[in-house]
Amino acid sequence: FSASRTMQVAQKLYEGINIGSETTGLITYMRTDGIDIAPEAVSEIRDTITADFGGDYLPDAPRRYTKKAANAQEAHEAIRPTSVQRLPADVARLVGADELKLYDLIWKRTMASQMESARVQRTTITISSADKQTGLRGSGTVITFPGFLKLYEEGKDDTPDEKNGPTLPAVNAGDALSVEKIAPEQHFTEPPPRYSEATLVKRMEELGIGRPSTYASVLSVLRERDYVVMDRNRFIPQDKGRLVVAFLENFFERYVEYDFTAGLEADLDQVSNGSLSYKDVLAQFWREFHQTVEQTMEIRNTQILDTMNEVLGAHIFRDTGQGDPRQCPKCEEGQLSLKTGKYGAFVGCTRYPECRFTRPFAGEQAEQGDIERILGQDPETGLDVHVKDGRFGPYIQLGEPAEKGEKPKRAGIPKGKTPAEMTLEYALKLLSLPRLIGTHPETGDEITADIGRYGPYVKAGKQSASLEAPEEVFDIGLNRAVTVLAERKAKGPRRAQGGAVLKELGEHPDDGKPVRVMDGRFGPYVKYDKVNATIPKDEAPDSLTLERGLELIAARIAKGPAKKRRKAG
Repeated sequence: FSASRTMQVAQKLYEGINIGSETTGLITYMRTDGIDIAPEAVSEIRDTITADFGGDYLPDAPRRYTKKAANAQEAHEAIRPTSVQRLPADVARLVGADELKLYDLIWKRTMASQMESARVQRTTITISSADKQTGLRGSGTVITFPGFLKLYEEGKDDTPDEKNGPTLPAVNAGDALSVEKIAPEQHFTEPPPRYSEATLVKRMEELGIGRPSTYASVLSVLRERDYVVMDRNRFIPQDKGRLVVAFLENFFERYVEYDFTAGLEADLDQVSNGSLSYKDVLAQFWREFHQTVEQTMEIRNTQILDTMNEVLGAHIFRDTGQGDPRQCPKCEEGQLSLKTGKYGAFVGCTRYPECRFTRPFAGEQAEQGDIERILGQDPETGLDVHVKDGRFGPYIQLGEPAEKGEKPKRAGIPKGKTPAEMTLEYALKLLSLPRLIGTHPETGDEITADIGRYGPYVKAGKQSASLEAPEEVFDIGLNRAVTVLAERKAKGPRRAQGGAVLKELGEHPDDGKPVRVMDGRFGPYVKYDKVNATIPKDEAPDSLTLERGLELIAARIAKGPAKKRRKAG
């Protein structure tokens, strides 16, 4: 789940469900960083551990935890089930799939927090072949008593625990081993992975930044303002975010330091406790901040832009090995530089107004550099092969349009490829499409491979089927093409509207019609009958459940039909 979705689900569990004749909350208050559990709840947990797992899994005394986040308020006890005797299996029939997943996690972690510790043995295994010619060694841990691991083992959002190593099977010295598989592997050191929502929240906790009630909104703001995008559940910084960070770090450094935010959170805690006046906190903050603003406003814009160019130069003007990356591609005399205008930052030539070359600062086009250029000549026709930028995006063109006659051959640049990546060889391959693969053994139709508006595909007669990657159009064989077409045919005809089905959520409980996650022109959406519901940006389409899909559909129906745009004139 995303952070915001997790809080939505937790809110439902907290508000409760109808059990018998009353509404019963399933978990305690969830916007808390507390780690203490009420004594009566601890007693119930210990009794349940003894009953379900036996005395060996119960510590002699209740567990007390003292480690906490840097700025934990602990105004409430830890998040826990209101009763651990209400098992996840009992709750399953009363709540949706997402609610059950979160309740199961909270229940297991609550129980595990009061169970006996696991006992592990750090082990190094040395293995030798019978002829003593081959030696292998492995290090890791052997679990001698599972303890709380019998119930719950915390998943890792990033890399495995390097400190303890992998879990090893229980073996004894002198045991004879048989070879099941030999897998030659090579290990390369990799950079730390980018933050996911979970690891970023954890890091914010460690630094004392934010609170459980603000984490979700902080992450949402990062996405809504286009400072970052999510790629495979990881935060990827965008140019807009880099620009803001560079400006703040160089001109408002104090206010982006970790200890400033943590210190301000601590002051606010004292305000809430009544030990510090809010007026004093605000007065001190405003005096320093106002002074910094006044000093920054005295700096000339050119000096600020010079600083931004220096700090972001390696990112904005990437060295591709094809000459000076800052040389203006239009006049070839001026230097490219970061500038500001009415609509924000952009890259322009220092010889303005003599040279009016510009390009966007943020987004894909900024990384692509000057789009239009000549890649070389087609060896068959002698015509120039161009990279062009048109109304519908960049494309490849062979030659120039004649005053009269046929238009020059063109080919779109596949999704995932940028104009900067285009080479003469690859451009000629694109211009050679559609590619004839062969003849369909059943229908006798020619089978061709091509790249269209919606991506790569194969076609035979009136039937077509999508391919997974653009590169497949250049090497897919006849057998594979026939199989792909047959699989597509077996799925039935495409719907007249809507994109590909990304996920089948299930059937609507009212009429049994399918509820699906679809790939639309403007992003994924939920479709039921004739109703289309947008999926919020902070929710991952692949983790959507039927219940959540029905909620989105119901909300869309409640809004009423979409207003039709009036045609001009």
